[in-house]
Amino acid sequence: MAVIFENPRDLLGQEGVKLDTSEWLTIEQSRIDAFADCTGDHQWIHVDPVRAKDGPFGATIAHGYLTLSLVNMFMPQIVEVRGFSAGVNVGMDRTRFLTPVVVGSRIRGTGEIVTVEEVKGGAIQAVIRVTVEIDGKDKPACVVDTINRYFPE
Repeated sequence: MAVIFENPRDLLGQEGVKLDTSEWLTIEQSRIDAFADCTGDHQWIHVDPVRAKDGPFGATIAHGYLTLSLVNMFMPQIVEVRGFSAGVNVGMDRTRFLTPVVVGSRIRGTGEIVTVEEVKGGAIQAVIRVTVEIDGKDKPACVVDTINRYFPE
């Protein structure tokens, strides 16, 4: 269950706070193929299970950007901010892909508040580090600092 903040100002001073962990998500070949279709990235390492079986990972792997895009699915499971009129994804910093996600792997996101500040117009901007873990692996698939801005009601 997500860590809940009743309004964005409640994030102030919460740097270093560990947030919740999302549910596990199994990465199926159908999701990888759909992402390839959306992005036009049909590299064999992602979409050709027969060829990938003899490749460096022994199977197809998820696109790094697919793994990154799933952070958007994990965020509401990790943290819930209430009491704002609009929330905007401002961007990201320090994105790293550390371990490939082999088809059939289970991944999940964990979160930590890195920085929080009030910005122009009274909005609260929070940098939340999301680590995408792979079940059974020591190193994560991806680590990204998301930048989220919450506008007051």
